[in-house]
Amino acid sequence: MSNPIVILLLTAVVVAVVIALIVLTVRAAQHPRNTLVGGGIGPELVERVLDLKATGQIDQAVFLVRGETGMSHRAATRFVRKLTPPPPPH
Repeated sequence: MSNPIVILLLTAVVVAVVIALIVLTVRAAQHPRNTLVGGGIGPELVERVLDLKATGQIDQAVFLVRGETGMSHRAATRFVRKLTPPPPPH
C-alpha cells in the first residue's frame, strides 16, 4: 500500500497547480492583450495617425492610437511604424 503522506503531498501539488491555472486564466480573460477598447481603427484615426507621422510626431501618433484603441504601447508603436499612406490614384 502507498504511503499516505506521499498521496497527500501529490494531492496538494495537483490542487496548487489547478488553482494557479485558474488564476492565470482569469487574469488573461480580464486583461486581454491588444484588444480594441474604444472606437477601433477607422479611416479617421488612420488619417490622423498618418498626418502625425508625416510631420515626424511618432510619439503623439502612438499615444493617439493607444488612447483610441486601448492597444499596448508595443502594439501601437508597431501599428504606427507599419502604417503607410495609400498610393496616389492614377
